[in-house]
Amino acid sequence: MKIVVLTGAGISADSGIPTYRSSDGLWANYKIEEVCTPEALERDRAKVINFYNMRRREMAGKQPNAGHKALAELEKYFDVEIITQNIDNLHELAGSTKITHLHGELTKLREESGEKYITEIGLRDQTLDETAPNGELLRPHIVFFGEAVPMFDKARDIVKEADMLIVVGTSLAVYPAASLVGWVKSNDVPIYVVDPSTPKIPFLRNKIFHKKERAAIGLPKLVAQLKEFAEIRKPDR
Repeated sequence: MKIVVLTGAGISADSGIPTYRSSDGLWANYKIEEVCTPEALERDRAKVINFYNMRRREMAGKQPNAGHKALAELEKYFDVEIITQNIDNLHELAGSTKITHLHGELTKLREESGEKYITEIGLRDQTLDETAPNGELLRPHIVFFGEAVPMFDKARDIVKEADMLIVVGTSLAVYPAASLVGWVKSNDVPIYVVDPSTPKIPFLRNKIFHKKERAAIGLPKLVAQLKEFAEIRKPDR
């Protein structure tokens, strides 16, 4: 059985990484148009680079929580693919192996003109003059507001294969990511939502099961139920 998981900022918030909308995070002191648009990078490169350097420092020491670890554990029982809107590497640190980052990865840089050259930098600071082998300046490997989402088509095709969809820690308010739920292959695909709030899932006749809990609490419970289901289905030996 193929389980596809769509994760958002809520799952990382349980590891101490503030969401965009939190009042105490880095975003509270910046406007999106100042640090997360192509125009901002062109207008004030130093400010944009420094902002993402601060975000890497913010990630230092952060560890996967029980929600991340539960999803990694689920791979032992099902074919699990994670599509995440998050730019951190907590799913990787937890041990999940099939992860699609819709909005880029904070631990990587790419050339400014495209994605032919991508390099890993971990959590160190980027310097202003770092270049690709062809001499082109590097930028954070982040999908800025106003840019296309290169991994969207891949994510859509993954959702089409799902026998079950789990939505965790996202309000489904950011597009095109939010539209992915509409690509399930039929009305028979169950959708499980783990979030204290109720995301908007319009126009779907699928059965929706909602655990109104934070990811670190609700996901381990859901995964425990799925593991029990897998054991029941296991053929006799």
